Amino acid sequence: MTADAMTPTQEATTQSFEADVSRLLHMMVHSVYSDREIFIRELVSNAADACEKLRYEAIAKPELIADGAPFAITVSLDKDAKTITVADNGVGMTREDLTTLLGTIARSGTKAFLDKLAAEDAKSEAQSLIGQFGIGFYSAFMVADEVVVETHRAGSEEAWRWSSDGKGTFTIAPLALDAAPTRGTRVILHLNAESQEFLESWKVERIIREHSGAVAVPVEFVAKPGEEAKRLTDGAAIWAKSKSDVTPEEYTEFYRGLSGQFDEPALTVHWRAEGRHEYTVLAFIPGSRPFDLFDPSRKGRNKLYVRRVLITEDADILPGWLRFVRLVVDSADLPLNVSREIIQKSEVFAAIRKGVTNRVVQELGKFAESEPEKFAKVWEDFGAVIKEGLYEDPERRDGLFKIARFATTAHPEGGRTLADYVAAFRENQTAIYYLTGDDAKRLAASPQLEGFRARGVEVLLLSDAVDSFWVSTAAGFDGKPFKSVSQGAADIKSIALVEGAKAPAEASGEVATLLAFVKQTLESEVEEVRASDRLTDSVACLIAPEFGPDRQLEKMLAAHGKMTERTKPILEVNPTHPLTVSLAARLHAGQDKALVEDAAHLMLDEARLLEGGQVDDPPAFAARMRRVLEKALG
Repeated sequence: MTADAMTPTQEATTQSFEADVSRLLHMMVHSVYSDREIFIRELVSNAADACEKLRYEAIAKPELIADGAPFAITVSLDKDAKTITVADNGVGMTREDLTTLLGTIARSGTKAFLDKLAAEDAKSEAQSLIGQFGIGFYSAFMVADEVVVETHRAGSEEAWRWSSDGKGTFTIAPLALDAAPTRGTRVILHLNAESQEFLESWKVERIIREHSGAVAVPVEFVAKPGEEAKRLTDGAAIWAKSKSDVTPEEYTEFYRGLSGQFDEPALTVHWRAEGRHEYTVLAFIPGSRPFDLFDPSRKGRNKLYVRRVLITEDADILPGWLRFVRLVVDSADLPLNVSREIIQKSEVFAAIRKGVTNRVVQELGKFAESEPEKFAKVWEDFGAVIKEGLYEDPERRDGLFKIARFATTAHPEGGRTLADYVAAFRENQTAIYYLTGDDAKRLAASPQLEGFRARGVEVLLLSDAVDSFWVSTAAGFDGKPFKSVSQGAADIKSIALVEGAKAPAEASGEVATLLAFVKQTLESEVEEVRASDRLTDSVACLIAPEFGPDRQLEKMLAAHGKMTERTKPILEVNPTHPLTVSLAARLHAGQDKALVEDAAHLMLDEARLLEGGQVDDPPAFAARMRRVLEKALG
């Protein structure tokens, strides 16, 4: 094709990278990475994906692979030209694909990634960041002064050449078909002066064997131009092999390619389901938390194959609360001649989804029992997400209760199971007590816990956002109901005090009169004022009414516009606290009624602050505080 014959869309154009890409490339080129050789694995992984995509498209359009050439990836070195080339005969790219896929980062979480990369500790963690945000291709610029991509989309009559030096722009130009791949893509890296080591054949061969041995497409290696290709990997699907034929190192490398992370999996589960439906599963629990764990889309990375043909890379195999699991499912029963959307709506897929979810939960339970120390790290990373299942998936709630771990007043460091909690019940204790909030330290210091500590009653400290929801819908555990310590009456008088603890006495007549006065004073702000049997040291705390949401759940619902009008709380007052007794005496003696009114409002505001809230009227709060201080110091 000559330049004169080009249409406007076929002219060479130079474009600027999306802003985030420019920033990313600058960081990659100017940062020091502990392991730059990862670029080979990223490019080989991309090439394998391109082959898998064409394999899928060819189901409906077999003419796309009419040449019969088997899928393969070839890595070639040219010492004279100082280049390393990664080529595949996969699906290839159009001009629009080059702009979209190589000029932008569309994946969510990009800003979080860039901010993390720019942090002071980026050098120590950068290796683990590559691949987590769809930026594997850009790792090439760590070692190359220029990157050239020559590509021919399968079934298209056009080929294109993309090139960039990674300094802010890229150029796309038409490429003659006789100079382009028959189909697929080749990525040519012009290595910079600091990266000439990657022209050594022994080094590149080692990297491919170590990092790309588990890709499902054969990888061939050409050490120098004109030399015969040497096959380094057989392209056999790792999940199709027997567990005894796969080494831990091979599992780890496959996991890294699947997840885009560079840690080691905390747990690997490999099984074949037989019976009504046959499918093979290879699943990994990551060893560290992905950056997109709390992405609102809550999508996982689950690859679905049908008889070794990749159907989709984000199959809806696991529920959102298991989105951290990375897995591959290969089914022999699902049809190949329908769309991926229809496949995922089939009864067979639903059965696979249920079976895989159940097995993952079972394996987590076994892992928690057999290796509690390793599981503790898994729970630290993913417990807040797993607990979403306690709310969303009542069918599996019992299984999740077995693996859930909690911080409690007796074990603030966490790691406490519900079974452990129930086994430590005090005599006459009938409920599993809990306190919800958004700050673990504030929860542990809550005045609402004082009476429970005095009786040696353990309380669950629930500080994850989802806790307020699941605990309000769960019927209980082992026949014991869940009860919030910030809602309704404490009802713990029948539980004996621990040695040395002192229980609040009954309110005296003077204190009862004070409580009635406080109720009258705060009538517009509280539902009730009563003597507390849960306070031992603090003067007051707020409690939710017996029926309705507890304090934390109500606060969350109100913040999200789900409650137009909040219920009035109950103010519980410690009847034996020195401040309570002193105020009662002043009121009884008819001394300075205005001071007692100010003190009533200040007690309410203090209770609000102690539970993490705010005073409703800061100027009035400041004025009352000033008047009380003036009288105290006068």
